[in-house]
Amino acid sequence: MPKDPDAGLLGRIAVHCKMITMEQLAQATQLQQSRCPDKRLGEVLLDAGLISRKQLQMLLHLQQQYLERTAPKRREERRSMPLSAVKPPPPAPALETVKGAESGHPAAHVDYSSLDPSMRDLGNGRGRAAAPPPSAVAPAPSRAPAPSRVPAPSQAPAAAQAAPVPEESAAQVVAPSARPRPPRDERAVQWLHGLMAQAAKVGASDIHVHSGATVKLRRFCKLVELTKQPLPCAHAEAVLLSSLQDWQYEILQAEGEVDLAYTVAEVGRFRVNIYRQHRGLNGVFHYIPPQPPTLEDLGVPSNLAKVVNFHQGMVLVTGPAGCGKSSTLAALVRLINEERGDHVLTIEDPIEYIHRSSRCLVNQRQVKRHTESFARALRAALREDPDVICIGELRDLETIALALSAAETGHLVLATLHTNSTIRTINRIVGVYPPGQQPQVRTMLSESLRAVISQRLMPTVDGEGVALGLEILHVNKAVGNLIRENRTFQIHSILQTGSGRGMQLLDVSLAQLVKEGRITRQVAAANADNPAQFK
Repeated sequence: MPKDPDAGLLGRIAVHCKMITMEQLAQATQLQQSRCPDKRLGEVLLDAGLISRKQLQMLLHLQQQYLERTAPKRREERRSMPLSAVKPPPPAPALETVKGAESGHPAAHVDYSSLDPSMRDLGNGRGRAAAPPPSAVAPAPSRAPAPSRVPAPSQAPAAAQAAPVPEESAAQVVAPSARPRPPRDERAVQWLHGLMAQAAKVGASDIHVHSGATVKLRRFCKLVELTKQPLPCAHAEAVLLSSLQDWQYEILQAEGEVDLAYTVAEVGRFRVNIYRQHRGLNGVFHYIPPQPPTLEDLGVPSNLAKVVNFHQGMVLVTGPAGCGKSSTLAALVRLINEERGDHVLTIEDPIEYIHRSSRCLVNQRQVKRHTESFARALRAALREDPDVICIGELRDLETIALALSAAETGHLVLATLHTNSTIRTINRIVGVYPPGQQPQVRTMLSESLRAVISQRLMPTVDGEGVALGLEILHVNKAVGNLIRENRTFQIHSILQTGSGRGMQLLDVSLAQLVKEGRITRQVAAANADNPAQFK
């Protein structure tokens, strides 16, 4: 790497050219001081993915030009000099476009082939749809660096076989907030809707639309390819941006990712996450059936329904991502809606299942649309007279603390958490607090926690379905004492002996599924706490 004579100047030039933000510069400087004192700032920015090597060379060129313009006697004052005097090098070569195409957003040049894949034998990967030919799509222009917390994406080819796309020069870099939104492309919308309809038809749970990669479906816990050729970056960006409303586009530009719900008539709702990565835009679409499921639909034991009989306390549904926590939570809310006459308030990001008021009055709020955050919605909820509060996810200390307070003040709180077992769930909640507060939190949790449901979704033996494995903990006086005395490791023995009270170990549930021939021993071992018993 070329010598870096003035790291502070290099960072200021990078901010001036809008290659990085002031927040990213501060983070890189702090990282350099704490972890990489021997590395130059340019190397730290490069390693962090905030700039590309070509951008680094450009910055060094601009820095050298600036130093040459200043006399040696004024070198001490160079930090206060305006950077507007620095002239960037000549612009990089213009991006190539398809013949006859006008300049503008890539969405205007995309040729959308009709999506009519053969879905037979999709589980074996034989039925796939052809992607639009890469030659018919203009390469995606380079993206400007995103704001704080989002690394500046490097450039990628329009398709796997295409030549690398030239990067923008300093004069061409435009801040994301200043870049106008491309117009909505109806061809992109039709292509996306067709893809969603086919995915719902074959029972896929997720659709993966990634720039520069083939379109994939997650079907019965396995990813299968839907297209043979990589999706061009311009095509992926046009499709994903066309699914966003204006306020969602602003969040994507500001934060680099956005969560939303997307509804297609006669198909259903999809929980969507769109995010930037080094090749461009990616999107994951999770299918949500039109009606909330019942506990019987999910294969949950009927005795679990008693958790909705509590009028205060906390019930947690836990497990890794994609294990059906939201569906189980929706089934519990549906049961409450059908059997009780209370006010149910849900706080989600985004709203997934739509609950229409039956015997209960059900109100659903979406984070970043109806409220600023989970924590703010929970603070307001205590003044909105709810009987049941359903929280889409316990993400941070403030949300957990407010949920515990709500459970202590006469509300039934239902929530999800990303933990792998009932014992780890308890340890996780206590562990987010500072050590000095943990004894008090254990006491609060021992009195407020009512049940923990930890679950796994696994492919069945025939590969045409999923099986649900459950670990169920009901908090009684014995469990409460162990929580309060910080002896959660002994809860395992209570789970072993508590089957008569509706408790169950995950390994026992997996062993029963193996015995019934629904899952293989290999699948059980991969999900078990004690894999040795399945070998």
